[in-house]
Amino acid sequence: MSTSWPCKATSESALTPAKETAVAAVVEKPVHYIIQNLERTYGVPENQRISDPLYMLIQIILSQATSDINSHRAFTQLKKRFPTWDAVLRAREATLAAAIRSGGLANQKAAVIRNLLRQIKERHGSIDLSFLHNMPTEEAAQYLAQFRGIGPKTIACTLLFACRKEIFPLDTHIFRTLRRVGLIPRKCTDERAHDIMNQLVPKGKFYSLHVNLVRHGRTLCRPRDPQCTNCPIVEYCDYGQTVI
Repeated sequence: MSTSWPCKATSESALTPAKETAVAAVVEKPVHYIIQNLERTYGVPENQRISDPLYMLIQIILSQATSDINSHRAFTQLKKRFPTWDAVLRAREATLAAAIRSGGLANQKAAVIRNLLRQIKERHGSIDLSFLHNMPTEEAAQYLAQFRGIGPKTIACTLLFACRKEIFPLDTHIFRTLRRVGLIPRKCTDERAHDIMNQLVPKGKFYSLHVNLVRHGRTLCRPRDPQCTNCPIVEYCDYGQTVI
């Protein structure tokens, strides 16, 4: 499986004509001001530590379609039951699924995790992804995209959070907010949305914008009854301008 990941952090990245058109359609949006206003409201978050990419990747897989509390519980139970990644790989899939049951979709996630660990072991002789720290963003994203069940959001979260790479993850809250603002089309694939945002976000602001958009989506730009009159970016929002 191959996915194109045009990121500002890599000079060799290039947009196809179709993607250039998608970015051009929203380029008039003042992204710098949107970031600035969100930081004035929610602060300037900073990723204070670099962590193990494999730990982060497994945590993100376990976080899919569940709450933070449940995914944290599932990861804690996983590490308690299996002290090493090799132990996870040796375990029966049903045993692994039982250990992560609290995170939901246990059978599906167990299959993804075991397949991931197996392929890493086969390719490198050990179960370790620390080499991603030293890879260019584009190359690291392409590497992770080869694994079944590892999509654009999971890849971007792993590289942004664990490796501090310049890549932008979109979750449900961010998709909703950016569609309302008009930075991504209302009908837009996950891959295309990530492509657009990786081009639009200024260098050094990937983490800040991601975290603050999540905060914004949870507090003001909610699925129902969005608080547009209190919104710090309403002047740049297509949806907000129709309701205030």
